[in-house]
Amino acid sequence: MNIYSFKFVPLKLRDDKKIQQVFEAALTLVKQKGLAGITMSEIAKEAGLATGTLYIYFDNKEKLINQLFAACREASAQCYFKNYDAAAPFKQGFRTVWMNILRFRVKNFEEVVFMDQCYHSPFINDCTMKLTKQMIQPLFKLIERGKEEGALKEIETFSLLTFMFGCIHEAVKNAHYSRKNLKEKDVESLFAMCWDGMKR
Repeated sequence: MNIYSFKFVPLKLRDDKKIQQVFEAALTLVKQKGLAGITMSEIAKEAGLATGTLYIYFDNKEKLINQLFAACREASAQCYFKNYDAAAPFKQGFRTVWMNILRFRVKNFEEVVFMDQCYHSPFINDCTMKLTKQMIQPLFKLIERGKEEGALKEIETFSLLTFMFGCIHEAVKNAHYSRKNLKEKDVESLFAMCWDGMKR
């Protein structure tokens, strides 16, 4: 298995090349300067558009950030359950989802940085957060299934997911910033440690 063979970046809110350019420009700038440090004019310049053109698509920075966040979140949610088989034994299905999450975060690091910053910013409105919670419900159901079948520890589902994502997030972040590839044996060891920490 080569974790770098997986690429999933469907960041199109609608079929419009300019919106895709804007989204990519915003992601690049957020990685460089942080969410609070970017302006609409900077996004327009990075996207190769006039600032006035950008305002045709997005009334303000808050709307742009919310729509980009929703698009990124939808892309990640769709990716997480790719090839998941609900009829398979729990550990097998859990491993599929776990690997998909890792792959998405490795291949879409700018999107991940952006989403992480959004969670800690005032830009994301209640409507977008409600949509996000709906998108991640399958993850909660997966963990609930593991507990019902006696495969996972009987502790709060949110805590189990926090532990799982924490393991993945730190591994991907450290690999990215140290410019080291996550080799197959490293990924397998990481999964084994995460599973050992969650299983009953």
